[in-house]
Amino acid sequence: MIEFIINIIKATVELWTSMAPYLLLGMFIAGILHVFIGTDFITRYLGKNNLGTIIKASLFGIPLPICSCGVIPVAASLQKEGASKSATLSFLVSTPTTGADSILASYSLLGPLFAIFRPLAAFVTGITIGLLNFIFNREPQEKVLEKHYHSKNELNTKSKITEVFKYGFVELAEDIGKWLVIGVLIGGILTAVIPQEFIEKFLPYQWMHFIIMLGIALPLYVCATGSIPIGAAFIQMGFSPGTALVFLIAGPATNAVTLSFVRTKLGKRAFYLYIISIVSISLIAGIVFNYVFAILGGELSIISPHGEHVSHTLRIVSGVLLAIIIFIRLIKFKQEKAEMKNEFIVGDMICKHCKMTIENKLNSMKGVTKVSVNIDEKTVGVDGDVSIDKIEEAIREAGYSPERK
Repeated sequence: MIEFIINIIKATVELWTSMAPYLLLGMFIAGILHVFIGTDFITRYLGKNNLGTIIKASLFGIPLPICSCGVIPVAASLQKEGASKSATLSFLVSTPTTGADSILASYSLLGPLFAIFRPLAAFVTGITIGLLNFIFNREPQEKVLEKHYHSKNELNTKSKITEVFKYGFVELAEDIGKWLVIGVLIGGILTAVIPQEFIEKFLPYQWMHFIIMLGIALPLYVCATGSIPIGAAFIQMGFSPGTALVFLIAGPATNAVTLSFVRTKLGKRAFYLYIISIVSISLIAGIVFNYVFAILGGELSIISPHGEHVSHTLRIVSGVLLAIIIFIRLIKFKQEKAEMKNEFIVGDMICKHCKMTIENKLNSMKGVTKVSVNIDEKTVGVDGDVSIDKIEEAIREAGYSPERK
């Protein structure tokens, strides 16, 4: 029993330290993208209903470090600001599937081929679903209102640097921390417990791997970064690399919350196109990945952890630093309470990006002096000289459904 626990701990620590240097770098890059691009920039360019807008939506979504449910309020904002359904769907599928942080983390645990294929598959999937919606679910083009967007480029240099680190190592750490820890633990357990012979014995045919992986990925909530150690564990267990790619694509792009948003906000036809596109493209991408891997000689080096190429000392230091950052943010995140003058229950508020969206909206209101958002308790509290009706309306405008306490 003791040896069993030790093996799990070793596998978990190895996964964590292999990812840590690349993930810290990715979090820094994510902060830069947040400051110099941001959702205001994206909203500005996605109003037209044409192929160019669909391509832009897919491209904009790839580097952004927004999780599976965090993309929902952003997508709702895009649609409200005048983005077409096709562009919204493209953004909705390409964004949570990958990101600057997860691309580097993919390289660290799964090698260069996954680091190339994953964003490429996200781009193709985004374009495919947007194009299908454009062809089969045409919508009348509405006039997009001219708006003034507050760009983060208006910040001075010191404020920009502060914002980069705040977003990358505070807000993003809160957003991915829980799911990263869960993903690494699951990956460590699977790696240590289930031998490769198990898969070879009970799942001898590769098509069975694909079906099982889709069955796991579609209903599961998992973020792009948290899915990586689980995907690495699947390969270690004996699943083909292509089936792991299916999990990395379909897992972050589908969950009950996202599917519900597509069904209720974008319509039944868009919902079916969304499911069909993700299933089809993920399977095709997985098959193509296996084919390319075979052409390259099946070299394990191109799907092996490249985090091991980093010096042992740097991996340990990065692993400890990442653990401290995640632990501190998760503890502070748990301690947040909403005991305010005006309080609401917001049941569809799920992650850090939900929190950020609501806070930014409420803090921009005249008369608001303090905002407190607690995701665990799904509460929003507001103090200040502002009516409760206006607060409720602002939360709804942000894309959520508040109920007064």
